[in-house]
Amino acid sequence: MDATMTESKSHRSAQRGFTILETMIAIAILSIGILTLIATFAAAINATQTAQENLIARQKTLEAMESIFTARNTQQVTFAQIANFPTGIFTSGATQLLCAGPDGLVNTTDDVQCPANGPCAAGPECVVMPGPDGILGTSDDVAMSLGNFQRQVVINSVLESDGVTIDPTLKQITVTVSYTPTGSTAARIYTVNALISSYR
Repeated sequence: MDATMTESKSHRSAQRGFTILETMIAIAILSIGILTLIATFAAAINATQTAQENLIARQKTLEAMESIFTARNTQQVTFAQIANFPTGIFTSGATQLLCAGPDGLVNTTDDVQCPANGPCAAGPECVVMPGPDGILGTSDDVAMSLGNFQRQVVINSVLESDGVTIDPTLKQITVTVSYTPTGSTAARIYTVNALISSYR
């Protein structure tokens, strides 16, 4: 009889299941894993949605910088004019992305509201994007206004090696584009710095 009782006890202990505590711990660990996965997907979706605006900010920053170098190279402006208002032609402070005025340069004092063009209404710059068919240049193209973008061009003097004398042949240019992504309250900033000399 003793042998039968020992055999039945060992058989019962081998079939023992999970306790409620073990089940609760497993559910908690699984829940943390699922929530982490959902947060990762949400961050990826958000990054995809703002990637387009990031690309536009980068392009508008580089576009302004290139226009300054081109104006200097073609002698469209003098080296003295490459300064912020009132001593130069570039605006002081952040401004909306407007169309270039008669001088052909953006962020200068003669910038104007952009005229209506295709799907773009009059006002700040806009970018034409492909519509539902995914092809640019068709009748379903949509306009993306850049009204939430601002650009600032800051031009500073550069000191010579003595740290006191201003180098008359060199200036530092900082172009910054800031915008608030759709559905967000935090502004994003893209900045490019360069040195420009009076020599071509």
